[in-house]
Amino acid sequence: MSAAGNSLPDRNDRRIRLAQGADVKALAGLINIAFRVELPFIEGDRINADGVREYMKKGKFLLAEDRVGLAGCVYIEVRGDRGYLGLLGVEPRRQGTGLGRKLMDAAENLFRAANCVAIDLRILSARTPLPVFYRHLGYVETGTAPLPSDAPVKVPCHFILMSKSLA
Repeated sequence: MSAAGNSLPDRNDRRIRLAQGADVKALAGLINIAFRVELPFIEGDRINADGVREYMKKGKFLLAEDRVGLAGCVYIEVRGDRGYLGLLGVEPRRQGTGLGRKLMDAAENLFRAANCVAIDLRILSARTPLPVFYRHLGYVETGTAPLPSDAPVKVPCHFILMSKSLA
């Protein structure tokens, strides 16, 4: 592949939009590519198209796109006066460009518009860099929770629960 084929679009060429039904297959692919980092801890793909559709019944996905295509996503769900955020994923070549932060900002703004007082999320304990990332964005650890008993884990791990006040 030529150097031009490896180049990525300028950050200013990105847009964020809500996912639609036609995005399901590409969204599942993006999530699985972005979450490949979990393969030492969890067996197999993170999600399939049916799983994405199930999430879309309860909440929404924000998608980041650029000239090349789908670049990132985050799942958002309003739960009463709190927001729940998950599946923040950025296509591996675009990681480290600020896109994850941009998606987080967009999600937080939607939760504010929905009059949420706080945002909750959970991360896999084996993903040791993630608490630092989320703490930098103002989230604090609030506890832990077990993974589902049928989770295909390769090593012992649990969820770390984090929250951020929007007040």
